[in-house]
Amino acid sequence: MAPTIIFIRHAEARHTLTELGFGTQCDVLAKHLENELPLAQEIELIVVSPMRRTLQTSQQALGWLMKKGVPVVLRAEFQENSAKPCDTGSPIPEMEKEWPQFDWSTVDPRYPATDGIYECSRKGLTQRGIAARNFLRNRPEKVIAVVSHAGFLRTSLCSRRFDNADYRIFNFGEEEEGEVARLVEWELTEKKGGGLGKSEKGTFELNEGDYAAEKPEPEEVVSENPS
Repeated sequence: MAPTIIFIRHAEARHTLTELGFGTQCDVLAKHLENELPLAQEIELIVVSPMRRTLQTSQQALGWLMKKGVPVVLRAEFQENSAKPCDTGSPIPEMEKEWPQFDWSTVDPRYPATDGIYECSRKGLTQRGIAARNFLRNRPEKVIAVVSHAGFLRTSLCSRRFDNADYRIFNFGEEEEGEVARLVEWELTEKKGGGLGKSEKGTFELNEGDYAAEKPEPEEVVSENPS
């Protein structure tokens, strides 16, 4: 059976968490998850985007789970959805030195590449979303927490907006053979506007303003005077 997913957006940040994000926002989220959301006690895996602001949020808001032995997996698929400097990660060797408590062997060696499925294009965002959902759907755990970014969560995973340090809960919907894994939000968080009630309600699909224009295929040059 496919797992239940708790998607979490990182706290307020400017590359790294601000004082508000690192302190108040993460503290509120941690206390809420630990004391007011029984499902959080069943989390068996934490999946994290390998960027500083998501790593910080994970430690501050989910550290109580890590202390219980819940494993953390870093996955490049869950990084942010643009090639801007603020949304591009740092090389793995640099991050390994900075965050030695995490296992970096699970991160795609190409990270922080911005091409292929990591390209900020409709095709790239769509393919990365499929890869991320399939990764989650095929995991053996029953409940998984994912710490990612507002842009990628909305454009590629669940078509929902997330305020800083807010969360939403999803199950995988019924699908026919060969269909892309589809996520269905719990009424608990959908009607409230996120688990903390901070996020905008409604659905927000991937649109042209979310990615760079596709590069046109080069035209074939035909000589007027072939030899």
